Amino acid sequence: MVASWAADVDRRRRLVRRVVVTTFVAFQLAFVVRAYSAPHREFGYQMFPEASTWRADIVRVTSNGRRLPIDDDWGDYRWNDLAGVRGLGSPWSEHHADAGLDNQLAFLGEALDWVAANTPDDVETSYLEAQVTSSRNGRPSETTILRSVMRDVP
Repeated sequence: MVASWAADVDRRRRLVRRVVVTTFVAFQLAFVVRAYSAPHREFGYQMFPEASTWRADIVRVTSNGRRLPIDDDWGDYRWNDLAGVRGLGSPWSEHHADAGLDNQLAFLGEALDWVAANTPDDVETSYLEAQVTSSRNGRPSETTILRSVMRDVP
């Protein structure tokens, strides 16, 4: 009876170990799949990163349709103070897309939305627009337009 009980405990331990290892491997595989399908590649290591470059001309589009570059007078706001992180500082000069072009463009789009939502003293801008010129791994340049969320302007 004692031997039967010990064998039963041993079987349960082996089953629990298998479940834990299988769950761990499944989570690791899910992280890898997510890394290749999401713009921000958390848990997705690539030994040889992209050799992509990008630059963006960002304008503020007013309610009457004027397009004002962000480096023009914009009250107390400066793009580099608002969104100078994650490689987004001075977007008008060419940058290397450190973690991949899709990742960098996703960060830029999120930054446009954040700046649009966090500039309350700007009463004339309806939305921000970035014309992004990028080259993926040395291929010919392509242009992408990113827009922020619309703002409530009086």
